[in-house]
Amino acid sequence: MTQQNVVLSKTKSGINRDLTVAQKPPAVPGGYIPFPRRRVLKNLEINGGQRINAWVDSMRASSPTQAKSTSSFAEEHSSWILRHPSALDMFEQIMDASRGKQIVMFLDYDGTLSPIVDDPDRAFMSDSMRKTVRKLARCFPTAIVTGRCRDKVYNFVRLAELYYAGSHGMDIQGPTRDSKYSNKDKGEALLFQPASEFLPMIDEVYNQLVEKMKSIPGARVENNKFCASVHFRCVDEKKWSELAQEVRSVLKEYPKLRLNQGRKVLEIRPSIKWDKGKALEFLLESLGFANCNDVFPVYIGDDKTDEDAFMKLRDRGQGFGILVSKFPKDTTASYSLQEPNEVMDFLQRLVEWKQVSLRLRARSHSGNKHRRGPYRLGLLEYFYPVSEADSKVVVVG
Repeated sequence: MTQQNVVLSKTKSGINRDLTVAQKPPAVPGGYIPFPRRRVLKNLEINGGQRINAWVDSMRASSPTQAKSTSSFAEEHSSWILRHPSALDMFEQIMDASRGKQIVMFLDYDGTLSPIVDDPDRAFMSDSMRKTVRKLARCFPTAIVTGRCRDKVYNFVRLAELYYAGSHGMDIQGPTRDSKYSNKDKGEALLFQPASEFLPMIDEVYNQLVEKMKSIPGARVENNKFCASVHFRCVDEKKWSELAQEVRSVLKEYPKLRLNQGRKVLEIRPSIKWDKGKALEFLLESLGFANCNDVFPVYIGDDKTDEDAFMKLRDRGQGFGILVSKFPKDTTASYSLQEPNEVMDFLQRLVEWKQVSLRLRARSHSGNKHRRGPYRLGLLEYFYPVSEADSKVVVVG
């Protein structure tokens, strides 16, 4: 694998192609990894026609088209919510766990900051959500983590002071303008692309998939720069087998690529050991929080690909994950939220909590600097002064 390290370079557009080594990133193991059966599509093999039904079964399992009976769903949901309670209902406990630690926020985009829509090009973020994310980023280091192309996610979010990472963290870039949140010198931008050697290959696959999908009504192919995505949300379920066959016919010619599955989408990616969990770890290190005991990362996402980040937080023993879903799902996230509107409510409460704690700190320092005591922050009892690092901002796409 060619060397792809962190890059610092002066840029106005934010899209920089010149790579120079700036600092040592987390290790990205070389070579290719075997097809990840447990975490991608179970029992799927590129060769062997008998396996095509397994593809379709996996597509159907992760993209249910029929609702369960009301009684069955209610029983399953009640059991599930006990294991993954609402982050809004548990807000007090969450803030209590973060006491004295630096909160760092990581946010998925589709299904988390914007609703899931039939046309992926129209997954727009609401103005109220954008305002909330801007306020959040002023309070905490904040990251948006998505499988989308970095340029496309920037066009959706339109907050130039943030870091962006696209393609499941395979394309990370810093602020496109001077930002007080960056811990780098002004005018310099962070760029990290651990799989740039795959770009020509992904373009080839994308073009082939576009041709193949012309025969399948409703199928859409998206070029996310470091991965090619085939959306089948608008494809009749009777055509899923044909769609899977066409994707397989392309993928079998590229042994250095692998298949991942999301919510009604098949994604072809480079076979390197890199995912949203690795991206989270890289960003924490870039922000100076890699070996800190007083950091509290929070990751909010809705898709199977976000499980890598949830698992990373569990392995670190720091912070927690929040799954966005109205339906019970297998997850390693600790808490849940039902939809983007609840995500916005949770983020707004975080902002309000931070603003109140800062006012209390200011009041404390202007009066008796040594005084300590309990203060009621809405429903949350908090002790001040609070020891927190200066806020920074990060967005992972």
